[in-house]
Amino acid sequence: MTDKAHAEGHAEERAGAWSGSWVAERLGVELVGDEELRGLLGLALRRNPKRAHLLVSNVLGKHVPQSPSVVYGHGLALGRRVRDLLGAEAARRAVVLGYAETATGLGHSVADGLGTAPCLHSTRRPVTGVARAGGFEESHSHATSHLLLPEDPALLAGDGPLVLVDDEFSTGNTVLNTVRALHERYPRKRYVVVALVDMRSPADAGRLDDLAREIGARVDLVTTASGTVRLPPGILEKGQELVARHERAATAPTPEPTGRVPSATVGRVELHWPHDVPDGARHGFTPAHRARLEAALPAMAARIAEALPPGARRVLVLGFEELMYAPLRLAHALERTVGDDVAVRYSTTTRSPVLAVDDPGYAIRTRLVFPAHDDPADGPGERYAYNVAGAGFDAVVAVVDSAADTPALHAPDGLAPRLAAHVPHVLLAVVPSYVPRPPHAPERPSMLPEPLRGPDFSSYAPDEVGWLLQDLSDVTLEAPTEEREEAIQSGGAHYAESLPVEYQPSEQYQELFHAALKTSAARLARAVGAVTEIVLAERSPRPVLVSLARAGTPVGVLMRRWARFRHGLDLPHYAVSIVRGRGIDANALRWLAAHHDPADVVFVDGWTGKGAITRELAAALRAFETSDGITGFDPEIAVLADPGSCVRTYGTRDDFLIPSACLNSTVSGLISRTVLRSDLVGPHDFHGAKFYRELAAADLSPAFLDAVAVRFPDVTEAVDAQAKDLLCADRTPTWEGWAAVERISEEYGIHDVNLVKPGVGETTRVMLRRVPWKVLARAGAGADLDHVRLLAEQRGVPVEEVADLPYTCVGLIHPQYTRGATGADGRAVAL
Repeated sequence: MTDKAHAEGHAEERAGAWSGSWVAERLGVELVGDEELRGLLGLALRRNPKRAHLLVSNVLGKHVPQSPSVVYGHGLALGRRVRDLLGAEAARRAVVLGYAETATGLGHSVADGLGTAPCLHSTRRPVTGVARAGGFEESHSHATSHLLLPEDPALLAGDGPLVLVDDEFSTGNTVLNTVRALHERYPRKRYVVVALVDMRSPADAGRLDDLAREIGARVDLVTTASGTVRLPPGILEKGQELVARHERAATAPTPEPTGRVPSATVGRVELHWPHDVPDGARHGFTPAHRARLEAALPAMAARIAEALPPGARRVLVLGFEELMYAPLRLAHALERTVGDDVAVRYSTTTRSPVLAVDDPGYAIRTRLVFPAHDDPADGPGERYAYNVAGAGFDAVVAVVDSAADTPALHAPDGLAPRLAAHVPHVLLAVVPSYVPRPPHAPERPSMLPEPLRGPDFSSYAPDEVGWLLQDLSDVTLEAPTEEREEAIQSGGAHYAESLPVEYQPSEQYQELFHAALKTSAARLARAVGAVTEIVLAERSPRPVLVSLARAGTPVGVLMRRWARFRHGLDLPHYAVSIVRGRGIDANALRWLAAHHDPADVVFVDGWTGKGAITRELAAALRAFETSDGITGFDPEIAVLADPGSCVRTYGTRDDFLIPSACLNSTVSGLISRTVLRSDLVGPHDFHGAKFYRELAAADLSPAFLDAVAVRFPDVTEAVDAQAKDLLCADRTPTWEGWAAVERISEEYGIHDVNLVKPGVGETTRVMLRRVPWKVLARAGAGADLDHVRLLAEQRGVPVEEVADLPYTCVGLIHPQYTRGATGADGRAVAL
């Protein structure tokens, strides 16, 4: 019988058989507990003096080939449950630790489910030059010593939750040993134990609670299913005798194939693994690594698909011992690439010796035996690949790291020839083994600081926003508006190198602000709700809001409040600097990538004018991908209002007065516009800004937020309808605003689009920060322009009505500015 026919027969047998019945019948082992246990677990026997039986997971991807989407999906689901258990804030500070060798891929997958967690797994492979950060023993295992070898020792030194991931939670000894060892060195307040199955006996069930009381920390348990294994007396001796009897009776560990050429050719497929992405979490794996891997997976999967033989219908991606995550993600991507035409399965080789019995009621049907091929520290020994022979695979893609791509892999009794004897096509894919930088290597950029928060920096509550900025409050940066304008237009300075003198609104102007806020609060609330709903529906169910400081910051705070009000979500929110002509703060992006999944980041701004910042962000992110290799950040900005039709994600495209545009710092948490100057901002610093504590008496930031948020209950139904309409609408940007700006620039003889500021918000900024020349107002524009008319009157700026203006108004900066272009009183004069 050929391997394929053998496999088809097995498939028919397996349909009605539990893969633990053979052991249960012969040894009296009982598996009791949740209904899904038998679907998750089978039973086998192993050559181990400490434990006779082996629980064989059907969804781990270790001994039993399984669909990679099933394997990865179980890990992701556990990670999401941990995230929900911890809450957003604690989840952001969590670190995941997976156990070698069986749970390295599961630990990675749980970290992916958490979304922002760095991952580390224990290892049995010492690495020269990497100091141990800890270790522990696994008492029941055939190979006991676990090493912890993070490249960055600070990975375990934080005070956030530690999430420990294993495939099964049986006695609890391994977890107890780990927690005690790590808590002594890196104490923390919370641990979460994660496993596919909780199989503790009643005697072991209380030990986790005892440990929590002993160390004074909270310890939670998250599992897919739970139950117990009932073992009759004398099972160890009976199991050992049964194993010995079957091994003596076996003429060969694996049925030899018939009806086929004895050995197939072993080919290679070049993956083009992304540079500087570790092959796994042996030395740590960060969200930034995850983002780069995600971006590279489709192309790698395509290369594998192209290398598969024509007509292949069953393909196994076979990982290698601790190297489980990289092969799993490759298999998962391959499964998506080839679609339903090809059945992709995933499993890995292992050190664990298990008896093979070709019976439908037994979990390990066949066994390939081969020598270790990665020069292990504990010396040579047998290694195994289970359920591969006889499974009817048309091709096997064996994924190993470069340290294991040795002559022993290709020796006559090595893994590659053993696979080729049973599968017609074998492809070898080699992932470069990640080698941590030696201590003498040049230092990486210094650790970036944590975000600044109120009340030490800004008048916002600390949970409302974290500022990825440095505090320059003690530096004199202000210059007279006319002096700044001359320097900017002459090319002698960039606008981000100084700050305008902070505008102090008159009593009349403040009255206008409060009147505008009163009339527009509900309209603002609807736009906030609509744009937040679009983000949640289209971008991420748990987005990381990143406001473009500072106009975006109040909007980001309001979007965060809406998500909490409407959905009970506690979204992270940060503010970062972006500077026209200089790009976004790259160090802020590095911090975000190290703490969050870039794919979840949603950039937020108040409104669009002509779309200059939209283009600036897209160009900056492209440059950042090239310089840092970090991908996943989406350049699409979410805005409250998009009058210029520059983005797809918006609450409205109406050009109306957003009251936060009426003021500067006093409606933005008392924070200045951001500053980028080489003598103040070094290559490893965040951009800077000032906190105007002295303006606290005039601060309207909380009042603005509260006035809008209090209207949320009133506009819920309207938001639902508006968001539904927008989600169904064609929101493709037309960039009509940019076209209008170009036309105005030429018609008015300005010849510089940077001096044309369209929209109510941008016009207000011109009046407050720059030297205005004139204001173009749409004919018939009403109360939305009251504050602009007041400012124009105060500064002697003409307001010209225009019939077919696409915006409510457009502010024009003086196009030939020198200090001689204003009179002695600072009023603008005509050209």
